[in-house]
Amino acid sequence: MRKNYLLGAIAGLAIATGAEAQWTRVGSGAVADAVEAKGVVDTLYISGITPAALDPAAPTVRGDTKTQTLNILKQLGDILKGQGYGYGDVVMLHVYLAADPAKGGKMDFAGMKEGYAQVFGTSNQPGKPARATVQVASLVDEGQLVEIAAVAVRTHKPR
Repeated sequence: MRKNYLLGAIAGLAIATGAEAQWTRVGSGAVADAVEAKGVVDTLYISGITPAALDPAAPTVRGDTKTQTLNILKQLGDILKGQGYGYGDVVMLHVYLAADPAKGGKMDFAGMKEGYAQVFGTSNQPGKPARATVQVASLVDEGQLVEIAAVAVRTHKPR
């Protein structure tokens, strides 16, 4: 069954990236927040999201891995909603975990999974995307332990 979903996602990606696809870039920063390819299926590619500071007065304080994961998944939900998608449309997550000094310099995979499990595989949102999780040496800003990029796919909805 998993192979069918993966093959469907790959086929959808191939179809959405064909000559008939329309590209929409979301966001105004140096890197797009997301890029959507509209075709037979619509595909939304979401750039890596990092956690916001818990307190603007302390910009390097972002919480533990679970807190950062939940923060990022909320931002992800906002981007998805803004483009007419939902968590159930997410087919792939790329998760980057930095070494956590509080965990002896190891990634806190368990903390990430706890946050992830509050959004994916729940009674409200039973779908679970494919996911790759890797430990990286560090992320862009001090205090960041998690970065997540995503791909969402939905059946084309005519406008």
